Amino acid sequence: MTAPVTLGISALAHVLGEPQDVAATAGSYVDDPERVIRWGYRTYHRAAPGVGQTLMAADAARRAMDAAGLGPADIDYLVVADSGVPEYLNWDASAAVARELGLGPTPTLLATQGCSSAVTALQQVAGLMAVREDVHRVLLVAVHRVSEAHINRMRNNTCLGSDGAAAAVLERGHGRLRWLATDQIVDPRYVDFFRVEYGGGAAPEGANLEVDQLALVHQYFRREPEQLAEFVKDVDHKVAAVVERACKRAGVSPSEIRRLIYLNDNQHSLAGVAKATGIPLERTNADLSAELSHVGCADQLLCLSLYDERGDLEAGDLVALAGLSGGMQWFCSLVRV
Repeated sequence: MTAPVTLGISALAHVLGEPQDVAATAGSYVDDPERVIRWGYRTYHRAAPGVGQTLMAADAARRAMDAAGLGPADIDYLVVADSGVPEYLNWDASAAVARELGLGPTPTLLATQGCSSAVTALQQVAGLMAVREDVHRVLLVAVHRVSEAHINRMRNNTCLGSDGAAAAVLERGHGRLRWLATDQIVDPRYVDFFRVEYGGGAAPEGANLEVDQLALVHQYFRREPEQLAEFVKDVDHKVAAVVERACKRAGVSPSEIRRLIYLNDNQHSLAGVAKATGIPLERTNADLSAELSHVGCADQLLCLSLYDERGDLEAGDLVALAGLSGGMQWFCSLVRV
């Protein structure tokens, strides 16, 4: 199939919080640190006090613009993907980032669909370019900062939460890191998994950082334990299914994929994804995941930025940017180096 518009990534950049040793600090977050250490993470990144999503997103965006040799006047659209608890309620974080960057009246879009926000935004940008001939360059920024007033970064799920941002300059007609297709699978039965129970309009008060989000998942299946086992197995199968669907949409074979960049999950989960997709573990982001930890919706762009910076990508390589988001949603975008 032919994409509606030729769209490529002309520049990538990223920023991370201060590195923290998992083994040395796990005991300050959980009373069973060995459980966290067994996930296989060695390092996570924690933003300095007072550094929120807006500042991190703007920092990554400036670096990407500098790498592309662009200024604020060269950007036609700004898309900000934020998978964390927002800095403020009833507030447009994309406009806040635009203000930090000095973009003036440049239109913006805020994507808050959890960990899928940035990868699926590639499809939205392609659609935008298809219907707006005046849009040539879009700045996509993905940011995640764990709000420790709402979430225990080592108890929210089986990923260790990290703080950082990644940015990409998306250009019409650019042939490198070219977007091919995006696909999603949604199972809304599980929409409540991993939600933060307080701080919103339904429950504005009642913070409890000892809430174990995984326990809530087990509670959902308490009357049908066999369904829990089926759900766990189905998670990896749906990753493989959405990768296959994206490949079909792009008219390529899954066997062509040279690298699978999944979310920065624990090592056991990444091994399961590798097995389900048939892609060797060494061709996933397992190596980077152990050092970065889970930076929310920024994972895939962050890893892509690092692999590109290190020269690990070769011309013609097919790269799958895939993952799983609370919701529940499985997603994949394909890019050709």
